[in-house]
Amino acid sequence: MKKYCLPLLLVLLFAACDATTETNQKTAATTMKKYEPVALGVLPDWAKNANIYEVNLRQYTEEGNIAAFRKQLPRLKKMGVDILWFMPIFPIGELKRKGTLGSYYSVKDFKALNPYHGTIEAFKSMVDEIHAMDMKIILDLVPNHSSWDNAWITEHPEWYTHDNDTITHPLDPNTGSPTGWTDVADFNYDNPEMRAAMIDALMYWVKDIDVDGYRCDVAGFVPNDFWKQAITALNQEKHVFMLAEWDNEPAHFENGFHMNYSWEFKEVIKEVAHGKQNAKDVWTFYEKQEKKFPEQAIHMYFITNHDENSWNNYPAVLGEAENALAVLAFTFDGMPLIYSGQESGLPDTISFFHKDLFEWGDYKNTDFYSQLLALKHQHAALANGIYGGKMKSIEAVTNEHIFAFTRSKGEDQVTVFINLSKDKQATPIATEIAQMETAMEEGSKLGETLELAPWGYLIKTTKKK
Repeated sequence: MKKYCLPLLLVLLFAACDATTETNQKTAATTMKKYEPVALGVLPDWAKNANIYEVNLRQYTEEGNIAAFRKQLPRLKKMGVDILWFMPIFPIGELKRKGTLGSYYSVKDFKALNPYHGTIEAFKSMVDEIHAMDMKIILDLVPNHSSWDNAWITEHPEWYTHDNDTITHPLDPNTGSPTGWTDVADFNYDNPEMRAAMIDALMYWVKDIDVDGYRCDVAGFVPNDFWKQAITALNQEKHVFMLAEWDNEPAHFENGFHMNYSWEFKEVIKEVAHGKQNAKDVWTFYEKQEKKFPEQAIHMYFITNHDENSWNNYPAVLGEAENALAVLAFTFDGMPLIYSGQESGLPDTISFFHKDLFEWGDYKNTDFYSQLLALKHQHAALANGIYGGKMKSIEAVTNEHIFAFTRSKGEDQVTVFINLSKDKQATPIATEIAQMETAMEEGSKLGETLELAPWGYLIKTTKKK
């Protein structure tokens, strides 16, 4: 047996204690929660100057699966896309199904992937790839209803709305009128167990699959106190981004949402395209919206999305006004949306209940949208909501058909002129604006005045630093 003198024993003892302490500290560090929860309603930094792209996975490729879509990621990244919003990817109900493939929004299992798209392992791998490319992904959540063959129907019928002991399809909670969504069954949010199950499903995709948030279908049909409950829980795990598919509920922003739809913007630009409204009406809409919503509210602007394309044939109904109105949507004070196929022109309605492929062709609009997305990335003035510059009209422009405004943030300024008519228009332009750098233009001519061709536009900016 070896013998040690007392001083050496003390040295060894202290060294062992230090090693044990260091090991314990490392163990504690690895077991400690690495994420510090954020307060409700705080916008993730990555969303402050972001755009959003809606992915209709079923119709995107012949295969309609994850493997085929992943080949498009480099193209979308190059175009400048920041957030990929996937329409519902869950298994679709068969009972009372509409069409051959059913509605994306008739969910059979909230914690599973539709086998049509591939495996959950493939989806998780794609999520990791999206993050590696410095993009984000949000899922389309369907919180208001499920398919009629969802297991919850038989296991927990009390989780659903009943009329004379019969589970009902959704009614509009504001009017009581039928929605016509007969392929789905309405949830009962008075049941706390149902709420817990829905939050558990939301948490699964955030915690296990690492998605970055949700687009929430018919958010106004679901109680606000549930949104506060659910988003608070999600924020304990990850700082999520939340988009409400709703446009007239300011309280959504008090209960955790960061962005909503601007359906009214879409209605205004439709009227503009048909010559029934003009630039003054756009300003009236903007001022009304500013008064209605809290300061931190961000609005999503678009010329089309899956609903508008499937049911109203957008953007085809906009005709020759399409690009001018897209410029308006992308320079307005919120976050712009691109729907699958817009970069290829999206000339026709894409079916909602059947397989119906996008016609990609040569991606003829890619350069146009790439320029708009680059403009947004390069200029702090075009950041979303309060993070960018406030829209200010150019008083010298009195032509009611020309929508003209500036947005400024620090030394960065973006000035936009858009002819919102089918006729040639002209307006005075200040010398200091005329001398700014031209970032984008279509059908503009600068002389003593600014002349704009039908649906022409001119974007001037401070020089890129």
